[in-house]
Amino acid sequence: MRYDRGPLALILVGLWSAILLEPPARADQSPEPYLAELIQRATELRLSEERYWHVLLHYQPNLSGGYTSQAGDPGFFLSPHGKTDPQAELTATLAQFFSDELVGRSRQPAQCAFVGRYQWLKAMLAFDDRRLPPQRCDRLAAWLEALDARSITLIFPSAYMNNPASMFGHTLLRIDQKNQTELTRILAYTVNFAAEVTTRHGVAYAVLGLTGGFKGYFSTLPYYMKVQEYGDIENRDIWEYRLNLSPQQLSRLLWHAWELGNTHFDYYFLKENCSYYILSLLEASVPELHLTDRFLLWTVPADTVRAIAEQPGLIGEIVYRPARTTQIRQQYAAMSNEEQGWLHRLVREPAAARSDQFLRLSRERQAFVLDVASEYLRYRSVVDEANAPRYKESNRAVLSIRSGLKIPSKEYKIVPFTLPPEEGHKIHRLGVSGGWRQDDFFEEVNVRLAYHDLLDPERGYTPDAQIELMSVALRHYQRRDQTRLERVTLANIISLSPMDGLFRKPSWKLSGGLQTVRGNRCRLCSNLNVNGGMGAAVESRWIRREVYFALAELDANYSRAYAEDHRAGGGGTAGLLADVTERWKVLLSASYLRFPLGDRSDTFRASFHQRYTVQKDLAVRVELTHRDPQDNEALVLLHGYF
Repeated sequence: MRYDRGPLALILVGLWSAILLEPPARADQSPEPYLAELIQRATELRLSEERYWHVLLHYQPNLSGGYTSQAGDPGFFLSPHGKTDPQAELTATLAQFFSDELVGRSRQPAQCAFVGRYQWLKAMLAFDDRRLPPQRCDRLAAWLEALDARSITLIFPSAYMNNPASMFGHTLLRIDQKNQTELTRILAYTVNFAAEVTTRHGVAYAVLGLTGGFKGYFSTLPYYMKVQEYGDIENRDIWEYRLNLSPQQLSRLLWHAWELGNTHFDYYFLKENCSYYILSLLEASVPELHLTDRFLLWTVPADTVRAIAEQPGLIGEIVYRPARTTQIRQQYAAMSNEEQGWLHRLVREPAAARSDQFLRLSRERQAFVLDVASEYLRYRSVVDEANAPRYKESNRAVLSIRSGLKIPSKEYKIVPFTLPPEEGHKIHRLGVSGGWRQDDFFEEVNVRLAYHDLLDPERGYTPDAQIELMSVALRHYQRRDQTRLERVTLANIISLSPMDGLFRKPSWKLSGGLQTVRGNRCRLCSNLNVNGGMGAAVESRWIRREVYFALAELDANYSRAYAEDHRAGGGGTAGLLADVTERWKVLLSASYLRFPLGDRSDTFRASFHQRYTVQKDLAVRVELTHRDPQDNEALVLLHGYF
């Protein structure tokens, strides 16, 4: 019987022959069926709507609906629409996992360039390694091997008032290795986020920093470089917080840090800054934390430390690393007057350590003075580059004499000037007050968005420093039955740096805003004011701790209270800031300003302000102020911090 093959039979015979005679196709030759299967499963599971996918891509919801990623580099996205379409990016990412094409700024296959995405999608979709073979990621493997990570530590360098970008402090992460000791910890690597500054011009720097004009990048640098920058050059105390992360959480953090090398972010000094993106990296490690959601207007580093500390069980050991100047100041204060005199002489003339007079000191005190002299000379060689060779030569001579004593250095415990940042008050402040101004009683409500002033409870904050941003006060005068905007503070910054025999850092102030003044042409007038000054401060311990200061100032005003609607001039302020007790602080000040431009006049102001801390986030103030001409004010305030 003859079998007549039709078209269908020919197709079946061909398929059967292909199965018998041809080897199975490799997954990378025909990925479409498996890719379609993965996309279908991802769609059914709605993975593009998962929080972790949004964390990895840094998606933020738009006010009008939808999402936009904060990542700024197009190479961070594998779909042309990936910046605003989570589903399109997920689909394109799955497709790219089947390819050897080099992608991203790092020029690697997608499985290696975006390892955080790959590992998460592999776990969620249970990739079949036979149909989607894992690729070798040699660069990633070498990086992870070099890090040899066993734990993560959050690093908080305290505020540095001479750099606008560092006035609130900073945060970064240190990657700690197995069997790391206190001595070897300095060699560990860090994960840091910082702006790439393209200009140092004052106005342009401020505008670009506030409007996202700088690009921010993640980087990995040795910890000793950051300690030298923060602790030795900028003289910032450092707090270290070991984080209790599981091995899986640690791996997720490192994977995401690796893939963030493929992008940059717009850097905003006030919100999307170093601390904000360090929090976003921690969210990639522990997505349940929801850390960045807490910061809508400002991201203050001290506040981010507080947010982390509030997570149960997240923080383990806390270590304080004092700045070099902190160590020198406290050791200097522990010396007798004679020893302080010898320290100054040894800095100028190391050979004086061989004199009979110096040798009359006990060997232990000789060693102590020589050790401090060496530390101070090292500090001067870093901050005074022009004279660095001379300081280094003097330090070598001091160390040579020190080695001849043949006794170990006595350990000196450095006490922090203030408590850790998470112990401080919260940065927002709401106040209610009542008082009297000249001939009228009033009630007042005031609010401050950030951050800290000289009379706020000082625990957890840089001593003798003030940064106030966006403070507004509404006041109702009873006799006039008038409610008015009493004052608006855009910024009010003060840095008091007590000088001593070793350190001569100037003090300074800068403020701008609107105030209410009395003038020849009106009883209560709004006045635009800009003020700046520079001077000096010294410290004593007669009561508990006191700081005396004097500042030369320039001052400019615009108001209809003045004959020509404006006046400009200068003068000075002197004052005393005193810690009477742990809870009670006093600020006394007197100012005299003369205005030769515009409304030619002069003014004198004296004030007595005091604060009593009820608890960490609650304080009471009493303020008495006299202003010329004939303008006296007294008020009692209750401040709550939130």
